Order: sequence, then C-alpha cells, then structure tokens
Amino acid sequence: MAKRFFRLLTELSSRKSVSRLTGAFAKSKLSRSLIPWFAKSYRIPIEDAEKSVAEYLSLNDFFTRRLKPGLRPIDNTEASLVSPVDAAITGMGRIEAGQIINVKGQDYTTQELLNQSPRQLNYTDGFYFVLYLSPTDYHRIHSPVTGKVIEKEHIPGKVYPVNEFGLRYMRRVLSRNERLITYIRHTFGELAVVKVGAMNVSSIRYVEPLPNELNAGDELAYFEFGSTVVLLAENGTFDPRNDLAVGSKVKVGERLGTLQPKE
Repeated sequence: MAKRFFRLLTELSSRKSVSRLTGAFAKSKLSRSLIPWFAKSYRIPIEDAEKSVAEYLSLNDFFTRRLKPGLRPIDNTEASLVSPVDAAITGMGRIEAGQIINVKGQDYTTQELLNQSPRQLNYTDGFYFVLYLSPTDYHRIHSPVTGKVIEKEHIPGKVYPVNEFGLRYMRRVLSRNERLITYIRHTFGELAVVKVGAMNVSSIRYVEPLPNELNAGDELAYFEFGSTVVLLAENGTFDPRNDLAVGSKVKVGERLGTLQPKE
C-alpha cells in the first residue's frame, strides 16, 4: 500500500510544469544562497570545482560546474571505452535479442529505449551500462570514445526520479522519461549515449558548439540536476572489464572495457 501511495505521489509530481518551476528557481539569483547548504548536505568536494563557491551565480550554475583541469584523466589505452560520467553502475550486461534484462527488477527493450529508431537493430545483441548520477556527482557528460556524431534525437517525456526508488517501483522510467540520444561512430562500429532526464529540473543540454568530431573525454552535454546515462555498445564490439559489477562507482575517463572489431 505504501509503495502504491508513493508511486501515485510521484506520478502526480513528475510533470514538466513542476520541473519548469523548480528549474526557474534553481537558475535564479535567489537560489544562490542555497549553494553552501547544498554542497554541505550532499558532501560535494567543492575543492574540485573549477571556481570558488562564491563565484557561482545560481544553484544551477554550481550544479553544472566544471572541474579543475586534470582531475579526470582519460584512459588512453588502445580501443578503450571510457566512462562518460561520474556515476554508480545500476545496471550492466549483455543485451539479449533486444532485451535489457533486470535493471532493478524491470526489463526494457532497445526498441523502446531508442524510441523505435531503425538503429536499435544495431544493439539487439550488444552491451549496456546504466550509470546513475546522484546529486553529489559531477554532472557534465563526456564522450566515451573518439569518433564522429552521426545522429542526435530528443525524445520528450516524463520526469520521474531515476534513483533506486524510481528504477525499482515506477513503471519503466528509463523509456518513459525525457531522453537525449547521441549516436557516435567509432573505429569499430557505433555507440548510443542515452541521456535520461529526471525529476525536478530535467533539462539535458548539449555543450555549445557541439563538434561533429569528438575525442574520448571531450565534453558532450550536461544535466541540470540528477539523472542517468544509458550507454549501449553495438553488437559484437565490446568486452567489459571483469572487475566491474552493479554497484561499482566509476569516474569520467575511467576504462569500462575494450572495443573490438565485429566478428
């Protein structure tokens, strides 16, 4: 009963109108006074930020902060696929006939996640990572590979939470929430970077200008408040590190595994 009640409350509050109001406040100068409280509450390492706390003009400005240069070295091992974000792995594994199995007890399909795109056929037997960014994390998204942006798609949607509660108890949030999908062609195939919006602000923005050619570790986009990245590797092109598992923490530039030619 309690779970159904909280699910109902979340359904009612997960509307773009609510997110727009929350976002307007977070981007206003009025929110600036909340930055020290926010940083302390979430134990954010403010010493890692590019600027001092006093230099940020709003809570959103602080939330989308860059880090000091050199804090996230990029693994340059040949054929590496690197993490695009600082995050916890909340799902990972082989995609089975288009099925992404058991992400917090729920299954998804590549077809629904990619909004019926014809490209979903490239991932029906690939590999996936679900990478959750908490409010504590750095919220800029970087390219996981060196390659060329070949397609982009924005999918409007809901703004359900993508934390433990949202993934486990809300219905199929990864495929119902707003998404921004970037397809990147690399040496061995292609990759889909699916950026999933979340409750409250739910705004996902590309860096400007977004170049067509990216090096691994280049800035790609950023979240205005917490969310999730689903990373899909094309069929037969990826082997993960054997020490990674659900619950592992990763940082931008850390090697997730090795890309390889299709057999």
